[in-house]
Amino acid sequence: MADYDFDVLVIGAGPGGYVAAIRAAQLGLKTACAESRATLGGTCLNVGCIPSKALLHASELFEEAHTGALAKFGVKIDGAALDLDVMHGSRIDAVKGLTGGVEFLFKKNKVEWLKGHATFVSADTVDVAGRLVRAKNIVIATGSSVTPLPGVEIDHEVVVDSTSALELPQVPGHLVVIGGGVIGLELGSVWRRLGAKVTVVEYVDQILPGMDGDVRKEAAKLFKKQGFDIKTSTKVTKVERNGKGAIITIEPAAGGAAQTIEADVVLVSIGRRPNTDRLGLEKAGLDTNNRGQIEIDHDFATKVPGIWAIGDVVPGPMLAHKAEDEGVAVAENIAGLTGIVNHEVIPSVVYTRPEIAGVGLTEEQAKAKGEVKVGKFPFLANSRAKANHDTDGFVKVIADAKTDRVLGVHIISSVAGTMIAQAAQAMEFGATSEDIAYTCHAHPTHSEALKEAAMAVQGKPIHM
Repeated sequence: MADYDFDVLVIGAGPGGYVAAIRAAQLGLKTACAESRATLGGTCLNVGCIPSKALLHASELFEEAHTGALAKFGVKIDGAALDLDVMHGSRIDAVKGLTGGVEFLFKKNKVEWLKGHATFVSADTVDVAGRLVRAKNIVIATGSSVTPLPGVEIDHEVVVDSTSALELPQVPGHLVVIGGGVIGLELGSVWRRLGAKVTVVEYVDQILPGMDGDVRKEAAKLFKKQGFDIKTSTKVTKVERNGKGAIITIEPAAGGAAQTIEADVVLVSIGRRPNTDRLGLEKAGLDTNNRGQIEIDHDFATKVPGIWAIGDVVPGPMLAHKAEDEGVAVAENIAGLTGIVNHEVIPSVVYTRPEIAGVGLTEEQAKAKGEVKVGKFPFLANSRAKANHDTDGFVKVIADAKTDRVLGVHIISSVAGTMIAQAAQAMEFGATSEDIAYTCHAHPTHSEALKEAAMAVQGKPIHM
């Protein structure tokens, strides 16, 4: 049989795939990465994490300038106006810079980019745009795509998904978001700040399913205060185009009388599903579970020797940073090293205003496992937050009642996404709440709220 073309072939150049390819090449393995997009970086860099954050940041600046929110600091701005084309241009520039950066890193590390869709021919061979490529190890990192809502057609004009919601040519008068999860709330935040009325329809009884109960309740209050119309325990039964807009039919999730909502734009944002259906997995001897995911062992190996899988196509949270860490780990495992990801300490962030971040167990999950102690500290009592007029939110620390080991940390704050890194690192090292409480934190900073919440676990916060 012919020699292998590559030691490692990665299918997919998203955060998991491109990181796996670069790390494998750094470890001396001849590496290629198959990607069908015209640019590298996958959903995250092209139409997900990066462009959405660019618009979130720009829309925050517009809202501050346009609404007079800066006047309390003595900054008065008259006549602020929105240039949406320029705002979109800034988003596009951010994407170009980062996707181009990944291409540079491929060249620097001698990773060959195979341009085209990859399909398995056998367990060690794939077809990439008509080229048969044989590899000793194949890493599946094809990511995920938008979950469709049965009976609702995405036309990318009036009925949009998370990709086309980034590219609306004008601010809609009324945006209806189907799904009260992370993506829907982030994109809803963008267009609300720019002037749209936003209605969120969520099937379950609270927004942000899966997050800590206190966080969900507080977030709902804050979003309603910002002007969101949030309809929980509500299901969408029909979406119909109506000229340049749409009519959405809703009814209580438990059953009841139907109502209609008129909208200029409808964003369908009910989750994501693994991209595993066009890989020809059966020819490689693989199958998927009932969620379309590829099952793996602790080392990211599938049941077929030489085939590995990471990121959104395997069980676990669909997060870019999880995929990146798995990309490093799988490359190290292939190279004979020991690559490990602690899946119990994967932070998650909602990039709204304020941000919402969490790591580890929710209070509900922790209590189901045993007795816990909980400490909370509000930013209303944090000196830096007060000085900045930025007092929304709190820090919550959950610790084991017997060992004091930190089981989870949850934060609502303008800087929660940055703050959660300290909590994740503390948990990675097995910290107790006392460890955090006795660590000196710089003053005045938002991070002092984490110290105080840790002190509150023992009932001894200073500033509350």
